[in-house]
Amino acid sequence: MASTTLTLTPALKINGVVPRFGSKFHFYGGIPTDYTNPILSCSSSIKHRNNRLKPVCSAGLNRSSGLSSHTFDVVIIGAGIIGLTIARQFLLGSNLSVAIVDAAAPCAGATGAGQGYIWKVHRDPGTEKWELVMRSHQLWEALAESIHNQGLDPVQTLGWKKTGSMLVGRTANECSALKSRVEQLLEAGLEASFLSHDDLQSEEPALMLGSEGGAAFVPDDYQIDARRTVAFIEKGNRYFAAEGRYAEFYYEQATSLLRSECSGEVVAVQTSKNTLYSKKAIIVAAGCWSGSMLHDLISNSEIELDFPVKPRKGHLLVIENFKSLNLNHGLMELGYVNHKSATLSSSTSDSGSAYDAHTSSVSMTATMDMSGRLVLGSSRQLVGFNTEIDESVITQIWERAGEFFPILKQVSLKELNKSREVRVGLRPYMPDGKPVIDHVPRISNMFVAAGHEGEGLTLALGTAEMIANIVLSNPQKVDPAPYSMNTIIAV
Repeated sequence: MASTTLTLTPALKINGVVPRFGSKFHFYGGIPTDYTNPILSCSSSIKHRNNRLKPVCSAGLNRSSGLSSHTFDVVIIGAGIIGLTIARQFLLGSNLSVAIVDAAAPCAGATGAGQGYIWKVHRDPGTEKWELVMRSHQLWEALAESIHNQGLDPVQTLGWKKTGSMLVGRTANECSALKSRVEQLLEAGLEASFLSHDDLQSEEPALMLGSEGGAAFVPDDYQIDARRTVAFIEKGNRYFAAEGRYAEFYYEQATSLLRSECSGEVVAVQTSKNTLYSKKAIIVAAGCWSGSMLHDLISNSEIELDFPVKPRKGHLLVIENFKSLNLNHGLMELGYVNHKSATLSSSTSDSGSAYDAHTSSVSMTATMDMSGRLVLGSSRQLVGFNTEIDESVITQIWERAGEFFPILKQVSLKELNKSREVRVGLRPYMPDGKPVIDHVPRISNMFVAAGHEGEGLTLALGTAEMIANIVLSNPQKVDPAPYSMNTIIAV
């Protein structure tokens, strides 16, 4: 079997994102492959875009370089919440074996930096994503219930808290929009209500919106802890190790893909330590690094693909032992919705945006996590793959929160240096606001699930179900058409 090596831009190979601790291979399953058969060796070459010839070999290369080779049914690139839940879906819903590859480890990227809300209050019924949002919520609630039925506590296991969510406004115009949103949510079958200024005083005494202020309230929304949830999903995935069905390749960069010259299918993922052959599907779920992977994959084919996912940087401020403020619900200002959906102009690059990335992209979100820490956000910046903490943004987050919670103005941010944590993550942003969950055209065994921006946790279970149903040709629970690759493909 002849194969072609296509070099990838290594995921997470960006200074300041994650430290390198060497390759760490957690082998929980998979089938070691014997490539001593000389028939499997090959020697040929292809011309890359830099006009240099690069040797092409599958078995011979692995044998001579000492790389180990293993075979799985499904290989997933990316160990964020999307990749892990996809693995879980295959393990629970089929008899396929699964490997996960990541240059870092779970929660090293956007998953670990998120606020963890599973909310519907800021969603728009009837939009293309609504069906996937509702399906994902249903699956999260079913998971929490199943954990409870097993005698475990969802609060401890997932950080699962029924906090309810509020979308707040401070002007008459904003409250008019909130009332319309409540009507839409009610028509969609949700429990929702509009809370006036007086109503809010009893629900959130520290929240000060003025006499014209109010909030849209959805009482059945939840908060989740990403790190606890990831640990639970990993533990569940590893249960299938005894059956030889699961392996993790963490701190191991995906450096290239091997593609069959005969069939055109991608047959393996090459890492710095291993060659992982796939018998059924390779799924790219690498967040904002997915675009470069897909681009390099098809760079020598007749397919033209611009997968326009960009890293959208976000800051969160987490404060421990902050006794001055207690929240009963999750809160978000109405302006968050507009900032979240802000699109780029045609001339925008990774270093800028069509809106002011340093001021207008900061909007108030506030929650208390299961440990009682105050979590404040959030910012949105398009500044490439930079993950350095920007103190000016942290200051803006603090000051913006103070406009809603005046008690914060009595405390200097400098006083909190020893009790604060700053989370920085890169959300995988797509210009149309929707992730892509689909197979790559003309490469039947290559799939992508990326571009969830700040909705990875919320949409993870629905995404995993959808991509698994695509691979397995199962009936879909949600219409997959809005998440098709066809909208960004030019042939």
